[in-house]
Amino acid sequence: MANIKSAKKRIRVIDKKTARNRRVRNHLKAILKAYDAAIEAGDMDAAKELLVKAEKKLKQAAAKGTIHKNAASRKVSRLAKRFNKANA
Repeated sequence: MANIKSAKKRIRVIDKKTARNRRVRNHLKAILKAYDAAIEAGDMDAAKELLVKAEKKLKQAAAKGTIHKNAASRKVSRLAKRFNKANA
Protein backbone atom coordinates (compact mmCIF):
# COMPACT_ATOMS: atom_id res chain seq x y z
CA MET A 1 0.00 0.00 0.00
CA ALA A 2 1.22 3.47 -0.85
CA ASN A 3 2.27 5.80 1.96
CA ILE A 4 2.69 9.03 0.02
CA LYS A 5 -0.42 11.14 -0.50
CA SER A 6 0.15 11.65 -4.25
CA ALA A 7 0.67 7.91 -4.74
CA LYS A 8 -2.63 7.21 -2.95
CA LYS A 9 -4.35 9.68 -5.25
CA ARG A 10 -2.82 8.04 -8.33
CA ILE A 11 -4.23 4.71 -7.18
CA ARG A 12 -7.71 6.24 -6.88
CA VAL A 13 -7.43 7.90 -10.30
CA ILE A 14 -6.23 4.69 -11.94
CA ASP A 15 -9.14 2.78 -10.38
CA LYS A 16 -11.61 5.28 -11.86
CA LYS A 17 -10.01 5.12 -15.30
CA THR A 18 -9.88 1.32 -15.21
CA ALA A 19 -13.57 1.17 -14.34
CA ARG A 20 -14.45 3.56 -17.18
CA ASN A 21 -12.34 1.64 -19.69
CA ARG A 22 -13.88 -1.67 -18.62
CA ARG A 23 -17.39 -0.22 -18.95
CA VAL A 24 -16.63 1.13 -22.43
CA ARG A 25 -15.05 -2.14 -23.61
CA ASN A 26 -18.00 -4.18 -22.33
CA HIS A 27 -20.42 -1.83 -24.10
CA LEU A 28 -18.42 -2.19 -27.32
CA LYS A 29 -18.46 -5.97 -27.04
CA ALA A 30 -22.25 -5.94 -26.60
CA ILE A 31 -22.74 -3.75 -29.69
CA LEU A 32 -20.39 -5.87 -31.79
CA LYS A 33 -22.12 -9.09 -30.72
CA ALA A 34 -25.50 -7.60 -31.63
CA TYR A 35 -24.06 -6.54 -35.01
CA ASP A 36 -22.73 -10.06 -35.63
CA ALA A 37 -26.10 -11.54 -34.72
CA ALA A 38 -27.90 -9.18 -37.11
CA ILE A 39 -25.52 -10.05 -39.95
CA GLU A 40 -25.92 -13.79 -39.29
CA ALA A 41 -29.71 -13.45 -39.23
CA GLY A 42 -29.65 -11.45 -42.47
CA ASP A 43 -31.40 -8.46 -40.88
CA MET A 44 -29.74 -5.71 -42.93
CA ASP A 45 -31.82 -2.85 -41.51
CA ALA A 46 -30.77 -3.65 -37.96
CA ALA A 47 -27.20 -4.30 -39.10
CA LYS A 48 -27.06 -0.87 -40.76
CA GLU A 49 -28.22 0.85 -37.56
CA LEU A 50 -25.79 -1.17 -35.44
CA LEU A 51 -22.95 -0.40 -37.86
CA VAL A 52 -23.52 3.33 -37.40
CA LYS A 53 -23.75 2.91 -33.62
CA ALA A 54 -20.64 0.71 -33.49
CA GLU A 55 -18.63 3.18 -35.56
CA LYS A 56 -19.63 6.04 -33.27
CA LYS A 57 -18.78 4.12 -30.10
CA LEU A 58 -15.45 2.89 -31.49
CA LYS A 59 -14.41 6.41 -32.45
CA GLN A 60 -15.44 7.70 -29.01
CA ALA A 61 -13.42 4.97 -27.29
CA ALA A 62 -10.42 5.87 -29.44
CA ALA A 63 -10.80 9.56 -28.66
CA LYS A 64 -10.80 8.82 -24.91
CA GLY A 65 -7.78 6.53 -25.22
CA THR A 66 -9.59 3.35 -24.26
CA ILE A 67 -8.49 1.74 -27.52
CA HIS A 68 -5.92 2.88 -30.07
CA LYS A 69 -7.24 5.01 -32.93
CA ASN A 70 -5.81 2.68 -35.55
CA ALA A 71 -7.48 -0.29 -33.87
CA ALA A 72 -10.80 1.57 -33.94
CA SER A 73 -10.36 2.42 -37.62
CA ARG A 74 -9.41 -1.17 -38.43
CA LYS A 75 -12.50 -2.51 -36.65
CA VAL A 76 -14.80 -0.01 -38.39
CA SER A 77 -13.30 -0.95 -41.75
CA ARG A 78 -13.81 -4.67 -41.13
CA LEU A 79 -17.39 -4.11 -39.95
CA ALA A 80 -18.20 -2.10 -43.08
CA LYS A 81 -16.55 -4.72 -45.27
CA ARG A 82 -18.66 -7.48 -43.69
CA PHE A 83 -21.81 -5.39 -44.10
CA ASN A 84 -21.11 -4.72 -47.78
CA LYS A 85 -20.32 -8.38 -48.43
CA ALA A 86 -23.51 -9.54 -46.70
CA ASN A 87 -25.57 -6.86 -48.45
CA ALA A 88 -24.34 -7.80 -51.93
